[in-house]
Amino acid sequence: MSTAPVIGGASPQLAPEFRVATVADVDAIACLVNKAYRPAGQERGWTHEADLVAGERTSAAQVAGLLRPGSSVLLLLIDGAIAACVHVECAADACSIGMLATEPKWQNLGLGKRMLEQAERFAVDVWSARCLLMSVLSSRPELLAFYERRGYARTGERTAYPAESGVGTPKREDIHVLHLEKPAI
Repeated sequence: MSTAPVIGGASPQLAPEFRVATVADVDAIACLVNKAYRPAGQERGWTHEADLVAGERTSAAQVAGLLRPGSSVLLLLIDGAIAACVHVECAADACSIGMLATEPKWQNLGLGKRMLEQAERFAVDVWSARCLLMSVLSSRPELLAFYERRGYARTGERTAYPAESGVGTPKREDIHVLHLEKPAI
């Protein structure tokens, strides 16, 4: 059991633990994110983008780089194993939320929604966020709808896919990043 601070409650059905990631978690986080975003074979959950983007979504080194002041990765653990994660980064009074990933075998059980709620609460409670920001691939209408149902709205801003960031290579030329925002809780 980790000594990292617990940041949420538990569900009687799954009894999850929420906590902030530490350096000891980076390999497991990178593995989870890559499995959720770019799975091979039959592991594909509804949130994957393997048909749209080739290559890994992240590396352990990239995840380690997220563990710095003003930036945290939050974890949801079930029976001590990482079942979901999300990255929260603060700049002024706005927090960006990204890299939301759920273990494919745990998808469709509401864990992604719970992780998003934890990220939003964390942004407000820890960094006094007034605005929450998010980015979604333009070719993911089902994911865009998921975030819109949770109060995120399109800003009208659209940017090129950040292939130079080491987050994979688009398989199609029409993939862009759409930017969303939501007033903080």
